[in-house]
Amino acid sequence: CTPTGEKTYPCSDCAKSFRDSYIHHRLVRTGEKPYMCSDCGKSFSQSSHLTQHMHTHTGEKPYCC
Repeated sequence: CTPTGEKTYPCSDCAKSFRDSYIHHRLVRTGEKPYMCSDCGKSFSQSSHLTQHMHTHTGEKPYCC
């Protein structure tokens, strides 16, 4: 636990402990990419990266310059 009593999750491969980003840390360490584009088959470790990638297929530009 942290000084504030929050539960932490230790990585079994390194000495780091995490409150929020343990799952992301494990995906990075293992190289797992569970989010796959249904259009081209490219895989991503984070769902937000897949969402951003999908804009390349749809042509959507959600941000202004």
